Amino acid sequence: MSTFNYRKIFILGLGFFSISLLWQLYDFYVPLFLRTYIDSQFQINAIMTFDNILAVSLIPYFAALSDRTHTRFGRRMPYLMIGIPFSAIFFALLPNFNSFLYLVVVLFLFNLTMAIYRAPTIALMPDITPQKQRSKANGIINFMGGLASVLVFSIGAILYEKSRGLPFSISSVLIILSLILLFIFIKEPNTGSQAKEEKINIRNSLKEIKNSKNLNTFYILTAIFAWFFGYQGVLATFSNYTVIYLNAPVKQGSFTILFFALFFLIFAIPSGFIGTRYGKKKTIEYGIIGLILSFLILAFIRTNFTLLGLNYNHFMMIFFALGGIGWALININSYPLIIDQAPEEKVGTYTGLYYFASSLAAITGPLVMGFIIDILGFGTMFYIAVIAFISAYYFIKKVH
Repeated sequence: MSTFNYRKIFILGLGFFSISLLWQLYDFYVPLFLRTYIDSQFQINAIMTFDNILAVSLIPYFAALSDRTHTRFGRRMPYLMIGIPFSAIFFALLPNFNSFLYLVVVLFLFNLTMAIYRAPTIALMPDITPQKQRSKANGIINFMGGLASVLVFSIGAILYEKSRGLPFSISSVLIILSLILLFIFIKEPNTGSQAKEEKINIRNSLKEIKNSKNLNTFYILTAIFAWFFGYQGVLATFSNYTVIYLNAPVKQGSFTILFFALFFLIFAIPSGFIGTRYGKKKTIEYGIIGLILSFLILAFIRTNFTLLGLNYNHFMMIFFALGGIGWALININSYPLIIDQAPEEKVGTYTGLYYFASSLAAITGPLVMGFIIDILGFGTMFYIAVIAFISAYYFIKKVH
């Protein structure tokens, strides 16, 4: 088994940093692009699920395929070498839309190329990290991802005001640079046993997990689905929530949700150490409680709310910060928790199952939220998320 190597983990984190730049820009600004042509939040959220529909369809396939790949570049690296350059090109083209058809086609091509390398990139972490150190490594990697979110919601918002395409072009260049660094410095283990593994069928894998006497993996996957249902629903909706419901500028919405990303960043590495010290399951439980409390309070905050000289925006920042801490406790420890259930030769497959659960939630969450918002209004957004988090807490409590 490989030893813990901080240098490799931070370099791998640069890959996550660049990927997170792309996704945070995508999730915040693309709904605003779509609002140019579409009034229905359900329809906007439906288009925003392109990435997750492709994720459910293709990411488990590429994850399992990378388990069986055997090349001189390694098992995971070939998928990065193919997917990253193409996704960078399509991402840079994204804000140059001049018609609805152009926007939808480029969105589809960008998501298709991203699906090629998302799971293989994630699977690099357990490949090069001992099992007991995976929460710590995931904390470092997600720290880099959180840093990307902070930059998108702060510097990215300023760049966006200067030129709509500027943050997209810069992020495309950065992800190419990250690929170069990963190729030079990450020499992944290339054991022959994985190349002999039979082709994995995700449906059969899920059936095998559900019928197992030990239902831990089933409960974990169900909890993952529930908390991503709420999180992705809010993420796909918040920019329009800001502009339409709060009647606030785009930049203000960006700076508000910045505090979620900032406190996720601050607690990313500590969350890995907390999970290592006190247990991943218990740490996740406290994170869910934090999310429930913060989003429940956010649901009550309206634009006319003031207290102790602070307006509604200040309180939103405070409770988004609490939510960011909760999300760090959950997100840093959930992937290592599911990977701990995996046989060594099926790490890629369990990575695919993790993405299957989270991506399926990221399809249904925005769709359900958009449907309800079209009927009852944007005021229901946080309440829907809270119900999803309560469900996640129920299932994670059943894990032994």
